[in-house]
Amino acid sequence: MIAEKYITDAALEVFATMIFIDISPGKVMIDKDDAFDSSLTSMIGLAGALKGVLAVHCSEKAAKGITGAMLGMEVEELDGDVKDAIGEITNMVAGGLKAAWASDGVDIELAIPTTVIGKSIRTSGLAGGNRFIVPFNTPAGDFGIELKYIQS
Repeated sequence: MIAEKYITDAALEVFATMIFIDISPGKVMIDKDDAFDSSLTSMIGLAGALKGVLAVHCSEKAAKGITGAMLGMEVEELDGDVKDAIGEITNMVAGGLKAAWASDGVDIELAIPTTVIGKSIRTSGLAGGNRFIVPFNTPAGDFGIELKYIQS
């Protein structure tokens, strides 16, 4: 599926150029009951020809490790710095998705990221839409990028 490739390519580029952590994508999860266990989720709304939400789900370990690598410091807790860093990663991955779809003539608008902290966070909505999660492994911990969308 082309959207899975766009998400994977965008994440690989963001982590290689901005965070300097090697990441490797896992097997795409497409079952409606598939979930990624997370302690922090950052979401950004999509509008235009592609409507939906892109979400980055992180374990606590991954959120702190990724933020630490991005900011060049030790991160002890899920705080405002972590929420901002993962929100910015979500924004950059969504920007990569937007650019990739634009090259196919698909116009997408992005909202401002929202980040929440909690246990076993799940997103819902877009009944009848497409949905998948690309899991990623990193030395800092595992995370997943979920896309729920309807294409006009």
